[in-house]
Amino acid sequence: VQLQASGGGLVQAGDSLRLSCVASGRYFRTITMGWFRQAPGKDREFVAAISGTGGSTEYAEPVKGRFTISRDNAKNAVYLQMNNLKPEDTAVYYCARDVAKYSSGWTGQDWGQGTLVTVSS
Repeated sequence: VQLQASGGGLVQAGDSLRLSCVASGRYFRTITMGWFRQAPGKDREFVAAISGTGGSTEYAEPVKGRFTISRDNAKNAVYLQMNNLKPEDTAVYYCARDVAKYSSGWTGQDWGQGTLVTVSS
């Protein structure tokens, strides 16, 4: 399984970005996908997840109301629309496949290479 994330860049506070992730492999439409991020010097953290059908989504509190996760199963793709970006959103964003929430938190089974988002103030 390969996950190819793209769409990161340098933006100013208040701007928007849309991240994309294309996954290889079969049964994409049955698999929960998600986005995570890792800021410099910090642990990786959960951002958002979406069920296989797209009918259920979950968001971390810091991004609720600003970020939207979506997917296109015909393209084996998952997206993260990020609006009203803040400097604290600066991080490497990772696409993850087969995401679930455990007692220890959210995690995924397969990971992409990450795409850097930098938000200047």
